[in-house]
Amino acid sequence: MAVAEDVRAAASLPYHEPNIAQILVMASFLIVLNGVNSIIDRILYCGLVGQVLIGIAWGTPGAQWLASTLSSSTAAFEHVVVQLGYLGLILLVYEGGVSTSIASLKANLPLAIAVAATGIAAPMGLSFVLGPLVGATALQCFAAGAALCSTSLGTTFTVLSTSGLSATRLGSVLSTAAMMDDVVGLVMVQIVSSLGSVAGEGAGSSVSIEPVTVLRPVLVSVAFAVVIPLTNRFLLRPAMRYLDDKEEEKTRAVLGVLATREGALMIHTALLLGLVAAAAYAGASVLLAAYLAGIMVCWWDAERETRQRARLPSPEAVTPTDADRQEAASPVATNMPCRKSEHTGVAIYEHYYEAAVGRILKPFFFASIGFSIPITKMFSGPVVWKGLIYTALMILGKVLCGLWLIRLPAARGSSSGAGSRKLSKLSSAGGGVRSFFTTRLGKVAAAISSRGKTSKMTTAPTAATTTTTASPSSPNPSSPPPPAPPAQHQPVVKPVSLYPAGIISCAMVARGEIGFLISAVAESKGIFSSSPSPSAAGQSVSSSLSDEQQQQQQQQQPSDIFLIATWAIVLCTIIGPFAVGVLVRRVKKLEAQRRGGHASDEDHVLGAWGV
Repeated sequence: MAVAEDVRAAASLPYHEPNIAQILVMASFLIVLNGVNSIIDRILYCGLVGQVLIGIAWGTPGAQWLASTLSSSTAAFEHVVVQLGYLGLILLVYEGGVSTSIASLKANLPLAIAVAATGIAAPMGLSFVLGPLVGATALQCFAAGAALCSTSLGTTFTVLSTSGLSATRLGSVLSTAAMMDDVVGLVMVQIVSSLGSVAGEGAGSSVSIEPVTVLRPVLVSVAFAVVIPLTNRFLLRPAMRYLDDKEEEKTRAVLGVLATREGALMIHTALLLGLVAAAAYAGASVLLAAYLAGIMVCWWDAERETRQRARLPSPEAVTPTDADRQEAASPVATNMPCRKSEHTGVAIYEHYYEAAVGRILKPFFFASIGFSIPITKMFSGPVVWKGLIYTALMILGKVLCGLWLIRLPAARGSSSGAGSRKLSKLSSAGGGVRSFFTTRLGKVAAAISSRGKTSKMTTAPTAATTTTTASPSSPNPSSPPPPAPPAQHQPVVKPVSLYPAGIISCAMVARGEIGFLISAVAESKGIFSSSPSPSAAGQSVSSSLSDEQQQQQQQQQPSDIFLIATWAIVLCTIIGPFAVGVLVRRVKKLEAQRRGGHASDEDHVLGAWGV
């Protein structure tokens, strides 16, 4: 407060030249962040893990170089890094929306909802194991589950962009599910904050929640998700038609500024800031607004490209005379067949934002996650093994999300082979459990037999044609060739491995910023530090102490539940991207072998999920 009053009283901020120690610390911080990110990205596609560790080493949990060297006040520079990092997070989420495929998003929305629901319900249910593990109350278990049910959006979009899966079907499902988990996590922040305030006011009384606390973030988020698509359909589409008509009428003097790259930058930035500000004041997720802003820009680019391609005449229908007449009548329409790619949302982001986000803002964001890890308080014996057990349960809760992507190959046709018939006899004679497994084995055996038969049928006609063409002394050369066998319906290409399910499971494991936020709110509100069944001596001691002394003790000594939840968040944030990097490296290696001819075309690594 004294520093703020001094700043307000001063007429200007005095300029002081930074000393060499401050310059070296800032330079080394940025250089090491980017260097570690580049090295780990080339090996395992998870350079963000190194940036989190650098934040621990340089920040308050570690050597405290940033706080002690760069500012006279405590952790002032770290607060600036946190704020700039959150700005980078908003731009990362916006990039994810801009690079999303609208068609893939519409087609995979039910699957994304199922993945998100699993990623929320499973960690919440498994968090109640803290009751017998550490003696936590139901409220504390709920707060810990709320912190661990979210998915780190910054980590998700960074992994997708680094691995090149952003525009695929797998990336669409993953980004949409992570966004839904994030919205639910931010709603949990409001609920946990209200629970903490109510629990602090009524000691030992029943906790009651105001309905507006829960309904406002949910309804506002749903309203944003519903109103923006309706705005695209009923407002932006007529505006697009109006602009196309003006372009055909050559009235481009007024709209000339909007047709430039700088005009597109102003429109995209104004849309992003407008939706973010509206969501913040309305009580919704700021990151959801950034994602929807990117979706709006992506939808506009897709619709504009579709309309301009539809206006182009087909090459078969245009004769030379018609083409000359059309070129003489409207030279503007022929000179601009499609919208320039430099005006799209992806091109604008890459030209203006990508360098600053990739080199400064994104490293600051992941380093700020490292600032909030109390590494020196986490290595007591009971906290470590309980944290490892809770981490394993939280990893399991998110790994269950990949079950929705597992598809067993189904048998096609009546020629299933003798193996499937024998397995069906065994299934009819066996019990319920054995019949389940034998039925699944029968499907796999039928798929293998049908695949072998189709490969033989495809090689047989080629061999026959080569032998007929190689023998010139045929007795009846004018006779027509024998009719080709009827082509069988080829099954839809499906993944032959568990790589898609493994990638989406491991990518959903990372918690990150929302998990730290919810756990920090629960700790500051006294939810984690409150005793489940205080004794009379404990009540007398707590009543004798003042509120300020209790707050000082809580700040100096974090609760065990908070440290256990922090263990789970930290390890999940590190293990998830690391596992995704290993899987993506393996997938890319298999894809390179398949394209190089070392594997057959039928062996697809990701199948339909990589399209």
